[in-house]
Amino acid sequence: MRGETEARTPALGGRGREGGASAAPRLSRIGSWSVAAAASALPPAMLLAALFAAWEAYVQVSGISPVTLPAPSRVAEVAYGNRGVLWGHSVVTVKEALIGLAVSLAVGVAFALLIDAFAPARRALYPLLVGSQTVPIVVIAPLLILWFGFELTPKVVVVTLYTFFPVTVAFASGLAATDAEALVLMRTLGAGRLRTLRLLRIPQALPYLFTGLRIAVTYAIVGAVFAEWSGATKGLGVYVLLMKNSFRTDLVFAGIFLIALLSLLLFLLVGLAEKLVVRWR
Repeated sequence: MRGETEARTPALGGRGREGGASAAPRLSRIGSWSVAAAASALPPAMLLAALFAAWEAYVQVSGISPVTLPAPSRVAEVAYGNRGVLWGHSVVTVKEALIGLAVSLAVGVAFALLIDAFAPARRALYPLLVGSQTVPIVVIAPLLILWFGFELTPKVVVVTLYTFFPVTVAFASGLAATDAEALVLMRTLGAGRLRTLRLLRIPQALPYLFTGLRIAVTYAIVGAVFAEWSGATKGLGVYVLLMKNSFRTDLVFAGIFLIALLSLLLFLLVGLAEKLVVRWR
């Protein structure tokens, strides 16, 4: 028994070392991506800091009224003082944006697969999809509020209308860009259409999908804000309108900066998700 236990121990240790070795490249990829992201973020961060410094200096020197143009330091101060209220409104807006993004992802992937699979569907749907982007969503939003009320549904619909198009076009382009030699190889190996789609075409189209998703997330928060402007009881869009009507320009800027920050965070999260999912790039 002792001999068997000793014989098994190196094997178990070997498997542990293999598991650690397989996890090491993934951690290395994430670490290198983090370093590259930090390096690429440094120049715009420095430029942004310079712009804020110039803004602060202008307000201090000119003596302009805070109602007209508050200093960045004042915006940061009132934002911190109202962090609880801003957090509550942010949660509502982020929830609307994330649900709308999930719906647009499902709808966009479904449309892309349909367009790719059937030529008549491509000829019929593609012009309608392009035409749907020529209709101002801001004009449609009040109608959605009228039809669905002030709850979550109209906000999700607005975000979906804002974000599904880049997902659809990008994923359809990725499916169409599948390597022809790889397709011939799959047919030679006897793979059917669905198997080829699952094992070859969808994996090769994933980078395109994430490109469309990165574009979509930049619209998601803005779409949610536009929907809230049309009719809502809570959210960053409502908060900005209330502060504007109260002549609290500092809090309006706080809401605007928070909207921009949330959009940037979603963009970075999609980039991180791409690095974890598309591991062969």
